[in-house]
Amino acid sequence: MNEEKMNLLWHPKSDQKNKGRSFIKMHGLENHFAIFDARQEPFVPEKNEIMRICDSKLGIGVDQVIIIENSSSHADAFMRIINVDGFEAEACGNATRCIAWLLMKEFNRKKIKIETLAGILKCYLLDDDWVKCEMGRITVKPENIPLSMNINTLQPEIEIGPLKDGVITNIGNPHITFFVDQIDAIDIEKWAPVIQEDKLFPKQVNVGIAEILDSENIRLKVFERGAGLTAACGTGACVAVYAAYKKGLTSNKKINVLMSAGKMIIELQAEQKVSMSGPVKYLYSGLWDNTE
Repeated sequence: MNEEKMNLLWHPKSDQKNKGRSFIKMHGLENHFAIFDARQEPFVPEKNEIMRICDSKLGIGVDQVIIIENSSSHADAFMRIINVDGFEAEACGNATRCIAWLLMKEFNRKKIKIETLAGILKCYLLDDDWVKCEMGRITVKPENIPLSMNINTLQPEIEIGPLKDGVITNIGNPHITFFVDQIDAIDIEKWAPVIQEDKLFPKQVNVGIAEILDSENIRLKVFERGAGLTAACGTGACVAVYAAYKKGLTSNKKINVLMSAGKMIIELQAEQKVSMSGPVKYLYSGLWDNTE
């Protein structure tokens, strides 16, 4: 990325002629983001503006809006993640990789720390467009997911249509992952909304279905809160590998997770921590005009 394009994001002074706010559009495995820098000039869009930004006809056409703010901790920046429905998400693996790539380009470094609502994440540049992020610790404690009742999250008694024997986890955001024999035989867009509305999940839940291909490869689809079926989900990939390992479906701690948009590499570490590696793609920069 050349210096002019970088300056368009990192110095988002309002353009008096066009009355716009600068942004960069990126995607991580077809998970698209409109990224705004609020470190020098605050940006607090309301719900209706978020929805317009995400709209493919009226706005930029993205899955989530990402706002970069100054960190209040010992990190290089704070990343705010807002879904298309206007509600804030705690974590997003694909967005983390994109923001890490931008910050490492800005600071000319190969390592960066990003603060999120889920904690501080360490990220590394592995190649020109390949980023590794330490995604933190996975928990299965009901009070940390959160759940409305105390249940065994590794063997919850949940059966919705063809989906059963799921594993409930939290990696900054809540997930339930089901393992199936043939992933394409499951209509996730039919069954996931039913699960998300279950009273067990007071803050809803991301729903994943996974198919074990072999000891090193898993296929995955994820229906996300506030976004629906996505081409790839970083946090979903992390918890799917963790769930497969805990259920004894694989003994490997380093797994390729294959989604419709491509591959991520997930590696389980000590103390239920996990890292995620995957590609990012810069698309273009521009000015967002909020006038209707």
